[in-house]
Amino acid sequence: MKKRPRINRWTPSRRDLIFSNSIKKSLVQPHFVVQGESVDEPIESMPGINRQSVDVLLETIEQDMNDGITSHMLFGVINSHEKDATASKASESGMPLQQAVSKLKGKYGKDIVLMTDVCLCTATDHGHCGIIHNNEIDNDLTIPELVKISLSHAEAGADYISASDMMDGRVKAIRKALEFEGFTNTGILSYSVKYASSFYGPFRDAASSSPSHGDRKSHQMDIRSGYDEATFEAVSDENEGADIIMIKPSMIYLDVVRKVADTVSKPIAVYNVSGEYSLVMSSTKDMLERKAMVQEIFYSFSRAGADVIVSYHTREAIVQKWFE
Repeated sequence: MKKRPRINRWTPSRRDLIFSNSIKKSLVQPHFVVQGESVDEPIESMPGINRQSVDVLLETIEQDMNDGITSHMLFGVINSHEKDATASKASESGMPLQQAVSKLKGKYGKDIVLMTDVCLCTATDHGHCGIIHNNEIDNDLTIPELVKISLSHAEAGADYISASDMMDGRVKAIRKALEFEGFTNTGILSYSVKYASSFYGPFRDAASSSPSHGDRKSHQMDIRSGYDEATFEAVSDENEGADIIMIKPSMIYLDVVRKVADTVSKPIAVYNVSGEYSLVMSSTKDMLERKAMVQEIFYSFSRAGADVIVSYHTREAIVQKWFE
């Protein structure tokens, strides 16, 4: 496996995101992109966040870029009637996520960082992160599908494939495929340390990705697990070719963030997840109180060792100049 540390240095926007030592520059704004036109649907459980069709998303990100938000994470949302057992639609080049990436890269080029979610849950009719075989999630049957999705995102122009599925060995498989197809500048942000958390509820509403039966505890990490498993997962993904190591959730796992940051050499990302976001948004309507809370949260991420912060608070924090 070739080592490519240049991936994180490849563009000015990637360097600013990862190496600036600035909370403002380290922030990433998530987006949910759906099929259709002129769709701008508020997500009730996540005030200020909407599901948007490609045309509306392009306008939103244009304003974000003008405001100084240059890093974005895109989640594709598939219509329910197009979902199937293998998430086949998720790898098609004509789907909204791929179209959005292609158009955004065509307009902004190296001035934007685009991270794209790779998982099966938003495109399977059962809502699970992998292929189901004999009533269980089959790790090895799932990996080829994840590779297909990853290659379609790379072809569209994604900067980072954000592997959120938690299947064993998927980072190595994605890296091998990217190398084989010539996408040697495409990075992998791996959700290496992702817990089976109760803080994901609003996201699953937003992405229509709730499992129709069972749960995700067979592949996401047990909330009772210790540092050894967290560092093992992180080191494994680093060795398989991950360029950024993610810990998710973040606020309630700051001790794990610190431990992983002290263990690996690759940059650390944290995901300030939907449940954590909703807690803040529901606790106060006063913007100054919210500013103080978000500042405290983001400084704690940075102190714990995070280089990259994915948060639904990003837009408000930057527009209101909370970290100037």
